[in-house]
Amino acid sequence: MVFRSHMNKALIEARAAANRGEVPVGAVIVGPDGAIVASAGNRTRELNDPTAHAEILAVRAACAAAGSERLPDHDLYVTLEPCAMCAAALAAARIRRIYYGAADPKSGGVAHGARVFTHTQAHHVPEVYDGIAGQEAADLLKEFFAARR
Repeated sequence: MVFRSHMNKALIEARAAANRGEVPVGAVIVGPDGAIVASAGNRTRELNDPTAHAEILAVRAACAAAGSERLPDHDLYVTLEPCAMCAAALAAARIRRIYYGAADPKSGGVAHGARVFTHTQAHHVPEVYDGIAGQEAADLLKEFFAARR
């Protein structure tokens, strides 16, 4: 199978989140056939739910579509390095691969901070690829926060 990035769709979700006043993070989950099965942007403020990160919402939708709590043949594209909460959820869901855009030195849980997948307690360690459209994703975040300062 030829690699095809779905980060553009994740960036669209991130922009939509920003337009709703949410931190601009978007996520897309791709099924075994390479088709998008779920996509979401952050909705923590809208839903008054601190767990309503783009990754969590996309995992919930993909699990519902699959009729399973596990997604072993699915890949995630997300515009920002997942936080520790999201990384743990992705391990629990058995996501096969994670492709993320911008690094998150402050709150990341994959390459920074908690580094969830390096712990022996991690139930599953997905393949991780970083920097996919990283500058574009980082610019979205910078613009969003600059407008609020």
